[in-house]
Amino acid sequence: MKQPIVLDRVFEEMVESPVNVMVDRALESGRKVIGYTCTYVPEPLLNVGPLFGVRLRAPGVRGTPMADTYLSNVICSYTRSLLELALEGAFDTLNGWVFAASCDHMRRLYDNLDYLQPPEFIHILDVPHKKTPAAVAWMAEELSMLAAKLSERFEVSVDGEGLRDSIARYNQYLAVMRELAELRKRDQPPISGTQFMTVMTAASSAPKDLVVPGLQKLLAALQDAPGIDDYRARLVLAGSQCDDPGYTKVIESVGGLVVADRTCIGSIPGLAAVEEGGDPFEILARRSLTNISCPRMMEEFDGRVAEIVEAVRDYKADGVVLQTMKFCDTWGVEASPMVTELRKAGIPVLRLEREYALSSEGQLSTRVQAFLESMGK
Repeated sequence: MKQPIVLDRVFEEMVESPVNVMVDRALESGRKVIGYTCTYVPEPLLNVGPLFGVRLRAPGVRGTPMADTYLSNVICSYTRSLLELALEGAFDTLNGWVFAASCDHMRRLYDNLDYLQPPEFIHILDVPHKKTPAAVAWMAEELSMLAAKLSERFEVSVDGEGLRDSIARYNQYLAVMRELAELRKRDQPPISGTQFMTVMTAASSAPKDLVVPGLQKLLAALQDAPGIDDYRARLVLAGSQCDDPGYTKVIESVGGLVVADRTCIGSIPGLAAVEEGGDPFEILARRSLTNISCPRMMEEFDGRVAEIVEAVRDYKADGVVLQTMKFCDTWGVEASPMVTELRKAGIPVLRLEREYALSSEGQLSTRVQAFLESMGK
């Protein structure tokens, strides 16, 4: 596929490492980094004072022999990969970990890390399965308890004023990313799905104030850049945790152009602005429970289907690639009925199961090519 613009190499370098150069630069200036593992952890809560949050990934992992000693082999490979790199010392520069009890696999990762290699700071949020007013109040209380622990451990004031400022700064980052995502709606997008995932993944793994200038520079360069016109079909990528641009690269190598992402770190709906004004704990709690809908929120199935259908329409997509992590309990239950509902809506769907680390590229490209041909593309 034609690449009309070349990304700054720094974005690719950031994706290749579990702790990247921008994190190192921030640490050298005396700041503290808190790693988190799930979108239900609101990043603005971690971006207060000298603290900053980064989404944890495990790029380059080639096996999980040590993690397999402690975690069952029917635990998803994302959690096993994180534990493997933690035991290897890849995350030793982190000043803390924050988890969400989003699934049993993540809880087991928390338990084992706390037992085997206790970090300087570790906390797990209890996340409700509903979005009722009572659930929002419960989540707000969880966030306030995390804020108190962060304040005590790092001697920083995680209060209303500081959080409101953090939300405002986070919204600046989200606004730039939304503009980048909007460019993908063009008939000839100036940025490929692989490039967008590279930028999105890199930005999620870095201090936002350091990465925003590079994003703004990229956005300006893309405004009048030539677009991609040699694709066979426009696709929406949906499903579970997928933070490896190499996966999208394989899809695009056979003519599919990924124009939107509805994944754990994707642009839908994760780039929606955070409400400003009012009680920041309540605002962040409500956002976590209403703006982010993972299959663990079982009553929101219809809403998730509707989001994908809307993305197909808005981004003029020809079909959906629904990928799920092997042994992911929540997506494992959801995937089959979601495929059925999307096909009822007249949307072609390719269902794929994968491991966290990219493998079997040849098989993947064959499946995607056959899918494109089945659509007459």
